[in-house]
Amino acid sequence: MADHDDAQDEYVYDEASGEWRPASEVTAAADAGPRVVYDAAGNALADGDAVTLIKDLKVKGTNQTLKQGTVIKSIRLTANDDEIDCRHEAVKGLVLRTEFVRKR
Repeated sequence: MADHDDAQDEYVYDEASGEWRPASEVTAAADAGPRVVYDAAGNALADGDAVTLIKDLKVKGTNQTLKQGTVIKSIRLTANDDEIDCRHEAVKGLVLRTEFVRKR
């Protein structure tokens, strides 16, 4: 009978990979270092930064389009490195992909 260290370990669903992984493995990956999120130009983004849209974006669920050059202030990073939470007076609960923004 094989002795497994992870037999006592709890498992956590990892949304990024779509797999169940040992909690210790997920924690170790999270502790590996600070996460860095980049905009379309390769600039590092942080909570509270202001960004500018680099192209016109149609907002899903509305008939609105945010125009290129629109400034979005006070972004928040999300668990997904490709998305940021934003606030805009025209749209509540706005989530943008980092490939469409550039840091100001």
